[in-house]
Amino acid sequence: MRSFDETLQFASDLQAAHAIDAVRSKFLSLTSLYGLDRVLVGTLPDDGLGPEEQKAHVLMHSWPDEWLDHYVGEDYLECDPLVDIIRNGPRPIPWKGAGALPGLSPRAQLMFHEASEFKIKEGLVLPVITLEGVVIFVSLSGEMLDIDPFEIGTLQLAATHAVTRALQLSEIARVQRTRPELTARERECIRWAALGKSEWEISQILGISEHTSEKHLLSAKTKLGAVNRVQAVAEAIRLGYIT
Repeated sequence: MRSFDETLQFASDLQAAHAIDAVRSKFLSLTSLYGLDRVLVGTLPDDGLGPEEQKAHVLMHSWPDEWLDHYVGEDYLECDPLVDIIRNGPRPIPWKGAGALPGLSPRAQLMFHEASEFKIKEGLVLPVITLEGVVIFVSLSGEMLDIDPFEIGTLQLAATHAVTRALQLSEIARVQRTRPELTARERECIRWAALGKSEWEISQILGISEHTSEKHLLSAKTKLGAVNRVQAVAEAIRLGYIT
């Protein structure tokens, strides 16, 4: 991604991804060129959270499940020096094994040693700050970091695009999990209503009575928590029933 056109293509490919796993794969196809074939992306949880609560802050990852479980189970978040740096002033952090920073505690040294057993030996942590001011860390790692300092900006830009798309897909998935379930007929009626068709016109199109079309629209409106047809259509669009 060394040219403007390549950057645009990368961003376009990410936007075309319809699953977080696809975003992760596309992002890693770029970072692997620099020896970074593992990634963990998430927000920084507060201190004192249990393992499952910590894992809930992960947006996407390709860490071995065994290592992720061990990391949160041992509460290594509490002694991870890279986490402290991100919290105290978000900036890119290249690191190399137990020599990531001077003055590491014995527990932090043990953490880096254990990570190396999972081929997580060197890496780069990139912060991405959302419009709301939330810091999302992108932790890239592999067996050997092979990147010129001037190219870190390239990965920072790529990370921003990847995080943005992953957040969009995460929100879409959340909405779909919590959205009310419309019947097939209710979806048909609300889609025709979005095109400005009246209850009578919808009944003629679908081959049902006007009373039945009114009933389906009323049911859809109730499920969507709307007070009128315009709001029902708007909510159906927001929830993905109308594209």
